[in-house]
Amino acid sequence: MQPKAKIFAGRATQALADKIASSYGIPLGEVKISEFSDGEFLPSFTESFRGSRVFFIQSTMPSSDNLFELLQMIDAAKRASARHITAVIPYFGYARQDRKDKPRVPITSKLVANLLEAAGATRVMTMDLHADQIQGFFEIPVDHLYSSSLFVPDIEKLNLDNLTIASPDMGGSKRATAYSKHLNAEVVICYKQRKKANKIHKMTVIGDVKDRNVVLVDDMVDTGGTLVKAAEMLLEKGALSVRAYCTHGILSGNSIEKIEKSKLEELVITNTIPQRNINPKIRALDVADLFASVMQKVNSNESISGHFLM
Repeated sequence: MQPKAKIFAGRATQALADKIASSYGIPLGEVKISEFSDGEFLPSFTESFRGSRVFFIQSTMPSSDNLFELLQMIDAAKRASARHITAVIPYFGYARQDRKDKPRVPITSKLVANLLEAAGATRVMTMDLHADQIQGFFEIPVDHLYSSSLFVPDIEKLNLDNLTIASPDMGGSKRATAYSKHLNAEVVICYKQRKKANKIHKMTVIGDVKDRNVVLVDDMVDTGGTLVKAAEMLLEKGALSVRAYCTHGILSGNSIEKIEKSKLEELVITNTIPQRNINPKIRALDVADLFASVMQKVNSNESISGHFLM
């Protein structure tokens, strides 16, 4: 007999969690957050967890309060005798800090993995980690979902002639190649050099884009600088059009304004991170049905591999 499923959400991902619970077919559980004058907060629950499979939905983008709130909820469920505790993290924050790239720096994504396990999570579910290897930081199962199951059908609907898939950097070449094989398209790679974080020194393209409709694919868009510069360069090289598909729309600083003024046809993201001011040039696809379906299969011990296009 499968355990009863319960779904709860942190404050950072409430709207997405409502959609996931609705798609799953059960009501979203109530979380009461007590806030104190010194800045501390305390989540509490009115219903029993005993023997249940509990899903906590929270993206862990900054501030770190989002991560800490998730850890507190997991700890509460562990101490209340939940049978299974799944941390559903649509956007896994700190994933870019996945290695030591210079002396005396932390590997923060490994630290986050340790914290989730110490709090009591028995499973993690997330989407498009910045580096697939982060799954190896955990000693518990990780269900790693891919936005390609949403993006590929959306790209196919565009019916673009002379389609070329582009990676905005060398690190995303594997992703771009996978898309190109599935879409039967050419692939090119943008090579960029940075002098410091979020500042591109120079960029060039490896491959031919003349008279091609180019689609850039990436796991996230932060300041938008890479996408804007890539679009300009690809059009200068003879591309007919450039659009971008990026899973996580961090869109920090003046990125929305930057994208609006850019030569990109459009930017397609998902709703793993809540957006306040969406520009007409930016379109968000809903991941709720995908997460709900995988959560149902996890609860009934079914395979989830059918959700992977590549």
